[in-house]
Order: sequence, then C-alpha cells, then structure tokens
Amino acid sequence: MFLGMSAEAWQYRSVTSAGSVSQPDQPPTPEPDLLAPYDAVLLLSFGGPEAPDEVLPFLQNVTRGRGIPTERLAAVAEHYLLFGGRSPINDQNRALLGQLRERLAGRSEVPVYWGNRNWAPFVVDALRQAHEAGARRVLTVTTSAYPSYSGCRQYREDLAGALITLADEGRMLDVDKVRHYANHPGFLDPVVDATVNGLQQVPPGSRVVFVTHSIPTPMDQASGPDGGAYLTSHREACASVMERAEDQLGGLRPDWDLVYCSRSGAPSQPWLEPDINDHLGALAAAGAPGVVVVPIGFISDHMEVVFDLDTEAEETAGTLGLPFVRVATSSRDTRFADGLVELLLERAAAERGAVPPRPAVGPHGPWHDVCPVGCCRNLRDPDKPAACGVDWPKVDGPKVDGARSAG
Repeated sequence: MFLGMSAEAWQYRSVTSAGSVSQPDQPPTPEPDLLAPYDAVLLLSFGGPEAPDEVLPFLQNVTRGRGIPTERLAAVAEHYLLFGGRSPINDQNRALLGQLRERLAGRSEVPVYWGNRNWAPFVVDALRQAHEAGARRVLTVTTSAYPSYSGCRQYREDLAGALITLADEGRMLDVDKVRHYANHPGFLDPVVDATVNGLQQVPPGSRVVFVTHSIPTPMDQASGPDGGAYLTSHREACASVMERAEDQLGGLRPDWDLVYCSRSGAPSQPWLEPDINDHLGALAAAGAPGVVVVPIGFISDHMEVVFDLDTEAEETAGTLGLPFVRVATSSRDTRFADGLVELLLERAAAERGAVPPRPAVGPHGPWHDVCPVGCCRNLRDPDKPAACGVDWPKVDGPKVDGARSAG
C-alpha cells in the first residue's frame, strides 16, 4: 500500500526520481479482434468413417436420395476396409483444426469449431455447440477449394438445413463463408513446389498429370454463376502451376494433362473424362518416360487420394512399367493453413467495411464472397435452401414455420 492506495491502483502509478507521484497511467487500449464481427469460426468438411462398422452408414449418408444400389456401396466400402475401415480425412481435419487455432492465437479470441457434412461431428452439432457458447455470427471455411454443386452448394445446403433446425430450437445464427480458394497462393504455392520436386524424381521428359474428382458433366455445366466453373477453374489452376514451375525449372515446361478419378455414376451418365488409369495406359502406349501425378483437386490425402491414386493408379503404372510419383497435397505444407487464415481475416475485414488485399493467381481473380442466385445449381432440387448466398436472409429476416425463409 502507498498513501492508502490498493496494490491494484498502485500498479497504474509511478514515482518520479524526485519522489513525486505521477497521475495514473491509462490502461493500454486492447488490440482489436481481427475476426470481428464474427464470434466463431467453423471448419466444415466432408467427414469419414473411423471404424469398419461405420463405413456403410457413412456411405449411405453420402449417397442418400441418389438411388445408388446397395451392391455399389458395398464395393466402395471395400476401399475403406482396405485401410481398416478408417478414412484419413478426420485425422487430417483434426490436424488442420489445430493449425488454424494456433495461427489465430494472438490475432483473435474467436473459437474454431469443426463440423462435417456426412459423419460426426455433424455440422448441426458443431453450430449448436457454438451457439451454446455464445456465438451468434459464424464464419465458415470448407475443405473444398473449387466451385461446383458437390464442392460448394451442397455444403451451403447442409448449412441451411442446420440453421433451420437450430432456428426451430430457438437458436438463431448468421453464417458466412470465405471465397473459393483454388487460385489463392496458399493453396497453389505448395502445389508448385511439390510438382517441381516430383519432376526431379522421374526421367526427363516425364509428363505432369493433374488429377481431380470427376463429376457428372451436367454438374460442371451448372457450376459457378455462369456454368462450367469447375472445369475452367481447374484448368486455370493447372496452367498457373506449370507457368510458375517453369521459373524453377530453368525455362523447362513439361507437357501436362488434367484427368479424373472416383467416378461413381451409372455408365450411361456422362462424367468428366478421362479416368486416370485409362490415361496412364495412353501415356505408356505413346512412350512417355514417366508421370508426376498431382492431386490438384484435393487439399489432403483422403480416400480418393490414398486409394484411387496411391493404390489403383500406382498399381496401373507399375503394370505398365511407367515410372510414377504422386506428389503431396497442399495441406501437407504450412502455407496452406496460413492461406486459410488469410482468407478468414480478409472476409472479416471486409465485413468491417475495410478493403483488404484479395490475392489470387491466374486470370480469374478473386472469387465472390457471397454466392449469387443460381450459383452451382442443384439440378435435382433447384429450390432447396442454401445458406451463404444473396437469397439467404440474415437472422432478423422473415421466419416461416419456425425457420428462416430462404427466399
């Protein structure tokens, strides 16, 4: 104590060299939370089984309403059972969740939650948890980089369904999402370096084979606000990678192709082609000295990568005698998580009225923050509500039968 002051009061006063007492210092101004106005972040992913008895229920969730025969689901289940019935995706999401929390520490006190579309933890449970902790405005980042129905709008539909369920419980939330990031440096820079590294492991003249998930051709034609965005954004990403890799290769620019994996539709339904295994056969027949397989459509090594590429495609290449290297996905590189944090901070700054930098690689430029009407259309149910679009009202908008109107 000094002059009857408490220790708490004393810490804001100082004694001068002459022994006089100065006026209390002002407490430091707290640093602004860089994720304001959001009070929670949601990492939203696809989900996957973690035990053999979860595989078939998980696949039923994924394909519900699509009329996929049980025999087909059983065949796909075998892919998971080869790996003990455990998909790698949930462990990869846990790692990414930790990276996001670590990188946001010191910039924001906003908690980061994790929810999935098709398996626990489900998105509705994650948002309910956030609401119970006091969140009212949530910013979402998905583990899908490209525009398409399955890569964007279906996530938005799941968010809408969760928000309607929570609204019926009296839990009102606003949810936004960051823009597509297939042309963000945080996603593409690791791909460039991985591709260059892969080329150093195969014979000169080897071909670069970019791979992404095949989708039905009509789905591509309906992707983005004007159609064709899934295929176009992939081609632009591939071209950007090769252009930048050329600088590291001393002006050498290998030939490249964009091919597909994981087709699951009926043979009569047109899907994007060629399949990677067919393409490897064509390259071997043409005398290609080797291939560098770049999973540019995937952010992490989940089932489509470890089975379709590391198992089937590598076996095909071995049978053909074709030297084969599969390079790392973006999330193996710390720059990927850094890029997602940049996207979160960018969107928050824009919501505060600032004009933040919006980095993008290639000709398209940065994607929209809010999805336009009809973007990545649902061809089976075009009127199904989808959150994070211009036609999804905020919490203070109209309510219909206890849920928010989507119109």
